[in-house]
Amino acid sequence: MKITWFGHSAFRVETGSAVVLIDPFLKGNPSFEASGIDWGKAVAGVTHVVITHGHGDHVGDAAEISKSTGAKIVTNYDLCMWLAKLGVTAFDPMNTGGTTDQGDFKVTLVRADHSAALVELDVGFPLGNANGVVITPKAGPVLLHMGDTDVFSDMALINELWRPEIGIVPIGDRFTMGARTAAYACRTYFKFKTVIPCHFGSFPIIAPNADAFVAEMQGASVTLPKVGEAFEV
Repeated sequence: MKITWFGHSAFRVETGSAVVLIDPFLKGNPSFEASGIDWGKAVAGVTHVVITHGHGDHVGDAAEISKSTGAKIVTNYDLCMWLAKLGVTAFDPMNTGGTTDQGDFKVTLVRADHSAALVELDVGFPLGNANGVVITPKAGPVLLHMGDTDVFSDMALINELWRPEIGIVPIGDRFTMGARTAAYACRTYFKFKTVIPCHFGSFPIIAPNADAFVAEMQGASVTLPKVGEAFEV
C-alpha cells in the first residue's frame, strides 16, 4: 500500500489497481497549495473518493474530481444525495456500520464524534453523520482514517472488529482531539503499527506541528510524511 499526504486530512491511498483519495481538500488547502504539487497530478488515476463527513475541509474537491475523472464517491447517503444535486453521477451511498465492496478494497463507515453541516456552502443542516473510515484491502494492512473526532471508549470496538494496523489520527485540537487525547486514543484503544497524524499545520487556529503528539506517544511508531511525498506501508 502506498500513501501520500496532501496536507490537513487529505490522503491518496494506492492499493492493488485502486487509487483512493480520502477527504480530498486540495484547492484552498494551505498545506497542499504551499507544496507546489500540481492538482492534476494529485488526482491522476483516481478511481475512488472516500469522504468522512460533510465539512468543506473534507468534502473539498470531491465533486470536481469525480466529474472530471469518473472516480466513484463513497460516503454517507445524505452527502451522496447532496453531491448528486451538484452533478455527481458516480457514487456509492452507505451509512455508519455499513461495509461496501469496491473491488480491490472494502470501505466501512465507523463512528466519529463531530459535526457535519457544510456551512461553507450555506448548507445549514448536517449532511449525514461524521464518520471514520476503515479501508480493508484485498492484500495489505487495514487502514483507519478517523476523520474528525474526539476520543470515545467505543474505539475499542472498532479495533476489535477491524484490527486496523494503520491509523490516520486528527491531532490539531479545537475542532478535533489534541495531542494528549489523540495519543491516549492510539495507546489505549488500538494496536497500530503505523500512526499518521493529520489535521494540523494547515490553519493558524489549530496546532502548527505534531511535536506534542509525538512526545505524548511515548516512543510509539509515528510516521510524519512530508506533504506530497509517497511512502509504502
